[in-house]
Amino acid sequence: MNAKEKRISILVLCTGNSCRSILAEVLLNDLGAGRIVAYSAGSQPAGDVNPGALQKLQQEGHTTAGLSSKSWDEFSGPDAPQIDIVITVCDSAAGESCPLWPGAPVKVHWGIPDPAHAVGDAAGPAFDLAYRQLRNRIELLLDVPLESMDRRHWKDALQRIHEAAQQRESSSSG
Repeated sequence: MNAKEKRISILVLCTGNSCRSILAEVLLNDLGAGRIVAYSAGSQPAGDVNPGALQKLQQEGHTTAGLSSKSWDEFSGPDAPQIDIVITVCDSAAGESCPLWPGAPVKVHWGIPDPAHAVGDAAGPAFDLAYRQLRNRIELLLDVPLESMDRRHWKDALQRIHEAAQQRESSSSG
């Protein structure tokens, strides 16, 4: 990355900020390799990162140190980092009245099933699915030259990524 290029900042939101948004934050930062700086937050943070999310990230070779469940209020004040894109990953967070984000970021919804509700033998496959679905979308996102695109086109590109990933997932499961 050229020193003059600005990294794209992405905030991933979920109600509890314990599973999906945490997975997405880590994937964006790791796969984005400096192009992207990602954060996650929740409208009603759980307070702790779900152990299943931590286990899945560790199984996939990601570092989990420093991850925390935090309120989206941390990203709405005057000292908050500038956010370019806000991605909601749960339907309830998508429907909530979000704070006003500095810089009027582009907002998009990528609905991903919540693995936190899976118990027993279903928990592992639920976290596998959420991780795989998020990784698919993030890999597609990284193929898009956001840095050279007009911001007005970001929302359409991000929505097309979600739709393309959904089509790919439904054709591979059928």
